[in-house]
Amino acid sequence: MNLAAVFPPMATPFRDGKVDAPSIVFNVERWIHAGTGGVVALGSNGEAPFLSEEESDRVIAAAREGVPRDKTLIAGTGREGTPATIDATRRAASLGADAALVRTPSFFKGRMTPDAFVRHYTAVADASPVPVLLYNFTAVTGVNITADAVARLAEHPNIAGIKESGSDMAQVSAFLDATPRASFAVIAGSAPTLFPALALGALGAILAVAGVAPELCVRIYDAVRAGRYDEARELQKRLTPLARLVTTAHGVPGLKAAMDLAGYRGGPPRMPLTPAPPEAVDQIRAELAHLREAV
Repeated sequence: MNLAAVFPPMATPFRDGKVDAPSIVFNVERWIHAGTGGVVALGSNGEAPFLSEEESDRVIAAAREGVPRDKTLIAGTGREGTPATIDATRRAASLGADAALVRTPSFFKGRMTPDAFVRHYTAVADASPVPVLLYNFTAVTGVNITADAVARLAEHPNIAGIKESGSDMAQVSAFLDATPRASFAVIAGSAPTLFPALALGALGAILAVAGVAPELCVRIYDAVRAGRYDEARELQKRLTPLARLVTTAHGVPGLKAAMDLAGYRGGPPRMPLTPAPPEAVDQIRAELAHLREAV
C-alpha cells in the first residue's frame, strides 16, 4: 500500500436517488489516469453519513472496479460506535479496500477524551484485516485528537497514519514530531495548505479539489518532493481559490458542480443537501476558466 501520493476523496454520484456505480468507475479511471495514487471512497466528500450500509458497500465495490491493484483504495469506515466501525471496516476489506479511513467518533463530544480515542482506534485496528488511518476533521466533528493520543496509537502495528483535515500547521507539525516517519504517515487534508504541509513532511494528501483538478495537485506534490519549492509555491497560489470554492465556500454541492463543469460525473447531492445555486456555479465556472488559462 502506497500512501506517498495524492488521493481524491471521491464524491458519490447518484442517479434517480440511487448510487450510480458506472459513474463512479468513470470518475475513478480518469483520476488514476491523471496520476493520483488511488482514491478515497466514502470520505466526508462522499456524503458517507447519508448512505445506508448496503449503499456504502456498493460504492466501495464500484471504486475497486476502477482502481487498479497497483494503486490504493482507501475506504471510509468510521461510525459512531466501535462495533459498527469494526463491522464496516471488515466489510470494506472484503470488498477490496487496501486501508480504512476511520473518522473520530463525535456524538458524545464531552466524552471523546484522548483515552476514549485510544481505546476506540486500538479495538478497530486489532480487528481490522487492513491498515487503519486515523481521520481528524475538527471543523465537522467538533472534536480534536491530540498529538499525545496519536503518538500512542502510532505504536500499533496496524495503524498506518492520520489524515489531518485542518489547516493548522502547528498541529500537523506536532503530529509529525510525535510519530515515527518510517512507519506512520501524516496525510494532508487541506488543499490551501498543501504546500506547507508537504514541506513540513506530510507523506501524502487527500484533497477534495483533487476530484476536480487532480493534475495540478499532483504537480504540486511532485514539485515539493523534488525540492522545487518556488514552483510548488506558485502552483499553490493557482490552486487555492478553486480549493476554497469547493470546500469552505460551497461544500459538497460546490464540489459536485465543479466536477460536472470539469467533465467528471458529480451530479446532485443527497438531501438534505441541495445543489449549488447558480451564483455559486458561476463562481466555480469562472475559476476553472482562470485556472485553465494559468496552466
